[in-house]
Amino acid sequence: MWRLYCGVSFLGLLFLAGCNREQQVGIKKTDMISISKVPEPVMKVARETLPDVTFEKAWKTPAGNWEVGGKTKGGKERDVQITPEGKVVEVD
Repeated sequence: MWRLYCGVSFLGLLFLAGCNREQQVGIKKTDMISISKVPEPVMKVARETLPDVTFEKAWKTPAGNWEVGGKTKGGKERDVQITPEGKVVEVD
């Protein structure tokens, strides 16, 4: 019985470790917004903050901020959260 419990617990941890950021913060794919719909001043700040990132996804946070994300040439995912006024809130 102990082995079964450990095995199930381990599989649960693997599942949680594999969840992407959108799942962790409760954002669904349907909540995503086309990059073309993000205001240009917000995109300008995003490109200045993360110049090596090709932005592919965007969404609005519950606080009303924009979060845009993409990948570096090396494949690392990066995100930046920006207020509608253009202030950087968080960089991941």
